[in-house]
Amino acid sequence: LVDGGVDIVLFETTFDTLNVKAGLEAAETVLKEKGKDLPIMLSLTLSAQGGRTFSGQTLLAFLASVQHTNIVSVGLNCSFGAADMKPFLAELAKHAPYYISAYPNAGLPNSFGSYDETPEKMAVHVKSFIDEGLVNILGGCCGTTPAHIAKYPELVKGAKPHVPAPRPDCLWLSGLELLEVKPENNFVNVGERCNVAGSRKFLRLIKEENYEEALTIARKQVEDGAQVIDINMDDGMLDAVKEMTTFLNLIASEPDISRVPVMIDSSKWEVIEKGLMCVQGKSIVNSISLKEGEEVFLQHAARIKQLGAATVVMAFDEKGQADTFERKIEVCGRAYRLLREKVDFDPNGIIFDPNVLAIATGMEEHNGYGLDFIRAVEWIKKNLPGAKVSGGVSNLSFSFRGNNYVREAMHSVFLYHAINKGMDMGIVNPSSSVLYEDIEPAFRMLLEDVILARRPEAAEELIAYAQNLHVKAQ
Repeated sequence: LVDGGVDIVLFETTFDTLNVKAGLEAAETVLKEKGKDLPIMLSLTLSAQGGRTFSGQTLLAFLASVQHTNIVSVGLNCSFGAADMKPFLAELAKHAPYYISAYPNAGLPNSFGSYDETPEKMAVHVKSFIDEGLVNILGGCCGTTPAHIAKYPELVKGAKPHVPAPRPDCLWLSGLELLEVKPENNFVNVGERCNVAGSRKFLRLIKEENYEEALTIARKQVEDGAQVIDINMDDGMLDAVKEMTTFLNLIASEPDISRVPVMIDSSKWEVIEKGLMCVQGKSIVNSISLKEGEEVFLQHAARIKQLGAATVVMAFDEKGQADTFERKIEVCGRAYRLLREKVDFDPNGIIFDPNVLAIATGMEEHNGYGLDFIRAVEWIKKNLPGAKVSGGVSNLSFSFRGNNYVREAMHSVFLYHAINKGMDMGIVNPSSSVLYEDIEPAFRMLLEDVILARRPEAAEELIAYAQNLHVKAQ
């Protein structure tokens, strides 16, 4: 098409977001190769009156999925007639930071497959698009004729074109539905149970290829309140690429699971890249870091941007894992500058994980790890505009494994303080039932002494308390 001299590249009657994401990547790749700067237009078709794409996404979820691309317009075509198209067109016009196109059918087909809406009748409906400032580009789809289109020039005389909406000022994620990550929407729970490294049951099911039961774990997490599902297939006995792509493809056919975004979690780049090619929504990569140096870090970040995901950035560099407050802010600050200056990565899609590390381990140098994380959260939110903060919360209580009540209470207290400083999301067990307010006050104070490193002897006291509680439970 480009070699043939087209002026505009148009993807129309789009019904499958994953398919069009691949097409948009191809278009941008070819235009770059050819040194051309042609506009790219995108037009959706919707399923009946439900307002979703044929692959199940809402309009806003679709916008989140393609917001990384360089399109100039988005719109609707086919689907139905102008009258039925209007409410969905209005939703696009309200939220899409692009010009808006519309080319409806001449009504819906009759029993003989013909279209009965006359040019005069269609013009009445299209005029409301123009009068209300919903559109920039008009046309006609099934059943329309030159006579229908001939009505448009008179309708647009003196009309004010649609003004695109501003770009979202927060992180947009999506599965079949949109998830906005912003303070007023509270903390985002990332379900942790679909992780072969963290759940023996999930690992066993994947090894046995019992995917049906493995899907029930994902489904239960969503039912329990997980707004994102973390999926990890890194195990020496598994083909991680095969298992990740298989599981993501299975999830895609389960609307009660795929309505939420996924976090593709792997230490292997190939798993992340192949996983991103399976999801139609806007996902999160977990994770990249400066561990292998700046060149690899920037290559991975650029590819993640091209594939349309947000990314977790671990506080890890060539020197190793950042454990102290000073190291955490040093690594996060450097990574942020590289992502913004070298890749032009959307700051809203940068999610720092400043490393939740185990506390009260019996080693004095570990006692400040909880406070260092919380301080790092506050620093990131003040100094790295737009960036989000996440963390693997269960790491905090690793030395108390086997004592679920103490672990859940620790997580609750830790999150209470971290969220107050701006922590946006965390990998947690969404069914955890211990609330901050419900923890017995003296125990809660002890936990705060440990997590906030208020008293050097508090860690030993918590270890003794947990051992005593464990004996009573037996």
